[in-house]
Amino acid sequence: MPHTFTDILIHVLFSTREREPMLNPHLRTELFSYMGGILKRLGCQPLLTNGPSDHVHMLFVLPARLPLADVIEKVKANSSKWIHEHHASRQDFAWQQGYTAFSVSPSNRQRVLDYIARQEAHHRRRTFQQEVVAFLKKSGVPFDPRRVFD
Repeated sequence: MPHTFTDILIHVLFSTREREPMLNPHLRTELFSYMGGILKRLGCQPLLTNGPSDHVHMLFVLPARLPLADVIEKVKANSSKWIHEHHASRQDFAWQQGYTAFSVSPSNRQRVLDYIARQEAHHRRRTFQQEVVAFLKKSGVPFDPRRVFD
């Protein structure tokens, strides 16, 4: 798209199915790198992927031509398939159905990168569920607390 200029920063969170702690440190290292590669192949600019054993945070630049839902669907499907093919002990692995995503102001880029980088320490104090609810409330996103983690 000539003459189209964007800087659409997206912070995405999604968990393993039922928040099972399936992502050990070795798997996370490989998986997060692989997920960055998926984003690159789609035309996104991955900035950072990180998370503890039960969920993932990604910050990336979304190109104007791609719908966010399509990007997340491809990242989750391809990374799940990769886990099944390369980690025999994780044949029951799956991601949660949905995801949470927020736009990030370019002026907050470094703050979000720092937040994502510190996930291990952060989740010693707060669960994934608490984190998502706090993000939704802070952003003013309406949600049904009974259905947010289906």
